[in-house]
Amino acid sequence: MSSESSSNAVNPHRPDPVDTAAEEAYASHKKVYPREVHGIFANLRTLGVIVLLGLFYGIAWLPWNGHQAVLLDLPARKFYVFGLTFWPQDFFYFAWLLVIAALTLFYVTSLAGRLWCGYACPQTVWTEIFLWIERKIEGSRNQQMKRDKGGMTLTKFRIKATKHFVWISFSLFTGFTFVGYFTPIRHLTTEAMAFNLGPWETFWIFFYGFATYGNAGWLREQVCIYMCPYARFQSAMFDRDTLVIAYDEKRGEPRGSRRKNVDPARLGLGDCVDCTLCVQVCPTGIDIRDGLQYQCIGCAACIDVCDQVMDKMGYSKGLVRYTTENAMNGKPSHIIRPRTIMYTLILLVLSLGLVYAISQRSPLQLDVLRDRNSLYRETPQGLVENVYTLKLINMDDRSHPFKLSVSGLKGLQISMESPVIKVPGGEVRSLPVSVRVDPVVLKRTANTIEFTLQAVDDPALSSTETARFLGPVTR
Repeated sequence: MSSESSSNAVNPHRPDPVDTAAEEAYASHKKVYPREVHGIFANLRTLGVIVLLGLFYGIAWLPWNGHQAVLLDLPARKFYVFGLTFWPQDFFYFAWLLVIAALTLFYVTSLAGRLWCGYACPQTVWTEIFLWIERKIEGSRNQQMKRDKGGMTLTKFRIKATKHFVWISFSLFTGFTFVGYFTPIRHLTTEAMAFNLGPWETFWIFFYGFATYGNAGWLREQVCIYMCPYARFQSAMFDRDTLVIAYDEKRGEPRGSRRKNVDPARLGLGDCVDCTLCVQVCPTGIDIRDGLQYQCIGCAACIDVCDQVMDKMGYSKGLVRYTTENAMNGKPSHIIRPRTIMYTLILLVLSLGLVYAISQRSPLQLDVLRDRNSLYRETPQGLVENVYTLKLINMDDRSHPFKLSVSGLKGLQISMESPVIKVPGGEVRSLPVSVRVDPVVLKRTANTIEFTLQAVDDPALSSTETARFLGPVTR
């Protein structure tokens, strides 16, 4: 008889493993009540919340060179970022930045685990604010649990209604700030006070506000556990030298309660007093003593509270701590390793390349569109003429006068409205242009010519674009 069969025979009431898995998969959600915790890592999280939310809510109101410091003006197809103006043609800079951000996340994860999740992820940051509001209105963890177990009373309704009113107000303000990065926030405020918001502004304020309210107020840890893909593939970036939060099982087990002045060795116990405070403070509701789990977001709340218990018991800190798998097994840890070297070099090259590309970006762009309605035409003087539409994009903050020249064929003549073209800063101007040449110089049907646009007040500001000039071939 197999070992599995014998175990089932000894314990006929043992549940089927498939049924157990199904029960766990479809178990109803139990609300997590994170206990408030204080300590160095809690202070770091608070500092992160203040800085990140301060930037989010504050930058929208910051003026810069006559514009909002950060403004994504979609109707005008212009994006202002701290004095720099980007156009749709500059989208590859944004893609470049996203690649750097992704690699930075992988780099940080390989070094310090889910540091992003625990301190800087928007879900974590806004959940911290919502938890703070909840504690201020509903009280401590025990008070919240006791109130939720009881029936509905007038006092309970008042407290719950107050909390949700503050949550919703804060969420709508968040949605309003978000829209303020696409519509100038001062104009948006004026329109809102006059109840004259447009339909799209109204929709996105309520949509983003509803998303904030739902994610930070109701879903909370479920977003991290079930909805966030990062929790699923983070292990691919971990190795034995990655910094993670771990429970020192050798030191802590066997766990058990005891009096403060009793030697745990005499009772055959480890340092863990089995107070379960590490579980109570966890925002995802896991027990770190069960080992590293993908639900752990690396917030270090369990480290803070465990260190406090160790202090009270007179034990050394670090029963739960940031460490590496190698360190837990008594082996040396290595920060510098092939993976980190590779990430460092790639990030350095990409970051320097992006800075250089933006610094060398020309604030002038010239697009040449040839008239497709006709191949060419002959003028009364016997010249061959092609017609073009030029799009002049002045991405500089100030206006410039420009001169246009054409080259590539001998004796080219250019005809346009004015010899000097004035283009205001941040504007696009379309210019019809006709180019003529003596057919004698044409050696082929399709010829390459070049348009050069140069600023009169700044000769270094110029742009050159090639185009085709069509005509008959002279034999």
